[in-house]
Amino acid sequence: MAAFPVSMQLLPTFKTISFFVPKFHLPAHIKECQTSFSFNFKSGVGWTDGEAPERSWANINPIASSTKEMGPGARRDTLDDYFGDSNWKKVVKLGHTMLNKLKDALLERQDHHEALDDLEEGLRGEYSATLAQWREQVEAWECDPAKPNPFKRRVETVTMASNDIQTGTCLALHEDCTPSVLISTGLELEEQQTGLGIHTSDNQEGKLLQWNNTLQCRIDTWTKLQELYMPSLAVLCVSERTAPCDARLQTIEWKLRYAQAHDALRSLCSNLCAQTAILKYKDCNLRGQGANTRAWNTLKAVEAQLEAATSTYEHAHKALIVLAPLGTRKLSWIWNMRGAAPDKMGNDNAFEDMRIEWCKARARTMRWAEEVELLKEEMWRILQFFEWCAQCWDERGLEDALHDVVDDDEHEGLLAYAKRQASLCQRLTESFRTSWTDTLALADSFNDSLVTQQDKDID
Repeated sequence: MAAFPVSMQLLPTFKTISFFVPKFHLPAHIKECQTSFSFNFKSGVGWTDGEAPERSWANINPIASSTKEMGPGARRDTLDDYFGDSNWKKVVKLGHTMLNKLKDALLERQDHHEALDDLEEGLRGEYSATLAQWREQVEAWECDPAKPNPFKRRVETVTMASNDIQTGTCLALHEDCTPSVLISTGLELEEQQTGLGIHTSDNQEGKLLQWNNTLQCRIDTWTKLQELYMPSLAVLCVSERTAPCDARLQTIEWKLRYAQAHDALRSLCSNLCAQTAILKYKDCNLRGQGANTRAWNTLKAVEAQLEAATSTYEHAHKALIVLAPLGTRKLSWIWNMRGAAPDKMGNDNAFEDMRIEWCKARARTMRWAEEVELLKEEMWRILQFFEWCAQCWDERGLEDALHDVVDDDEHEGLLAYAKRQASLCQRLTESFRTSWTDTLALADSFNDSLVTQQDKDID
């Protein structure tokens, strides 16, 4: 850092550095990262995705078959040529690119602003104090990330790993197996049986047979422990009669099944996000048989996890239906909040869900508003940059004219090249300014209308 000019140095006293995960990579991270390191929740970043460095490599991948045969010098020169061509195309297309981005941002800003107004309108009447409290919390977190994150659920999420049930301790009939351990082990054995597939070779058939034998031994051991807690099981195995199970054991199973269903749904959601991201990346960036084959192999692995999560959830759901009288729970839908009674709102974390949804709606509205302002500033800087480039080329032409050049043809060539570059920059400036004028005027009128609407809301 000390080697850079003073104007380019990041001094900790005057700069604050924030770290984020690029948007394409974020779904593969844990929930903690998705709420703490998301571009969507940071003020001032607009609709930045953080994936810009990856786009250049995606375009350069097709030349890998050529550069891998080159020496270091030729490889570097070739890559420089390709990157230079890509940069030049990006520069001359800035007018079209920035115009489309601004048009999209204006529409998105308007849509999300209206959606946020509709959401807040349903809350202002009966829950205006709660809405003000949420606003204070999210603004405090934006100023100081060390404070509680309003985008994160504050209640403990139900999982099988965290659901340590102690209610069955008094029922323990074996020193190494409490009722909760018995039932959780049964759930694990049930899940392992779903993983048994068909064999395609003698070697796979042998491994499958060995796995079946090991699993059967575990099931036999578990069945013996099960008979300690369910004495009527031996009678049921030799007859078609049914006998009720101990209510306390059913309660434990319901809680574990409920946690198992939550685990399966989270796995299903995560893998669906991963599948969508892989498909989008494959369609946009991958070319060639080898790259597409690897992508399909990855998708097959994700699909296998989706099928496993779906099967686990279906089994858990069927068990919960049977055990429903012991754990009936009515979930309130998040949008049915208007006119709800205060005690009803407290059930099933309805306030928690609505707070997160309102925070996200507010964040989307702010990010698109920031995106519009950032695009307008970037457009102004692009025009200033081209004007500066034209001035630099004019000055370089004058400098070459003042220098003593022996060859008149060389002198004329240098001057003509400088004039040509200056003219090119000026024409790009005028072309961009002309194409952007109407849209920028529309953006300014939108800003004025939004300010007027906000003033009316305050009044």
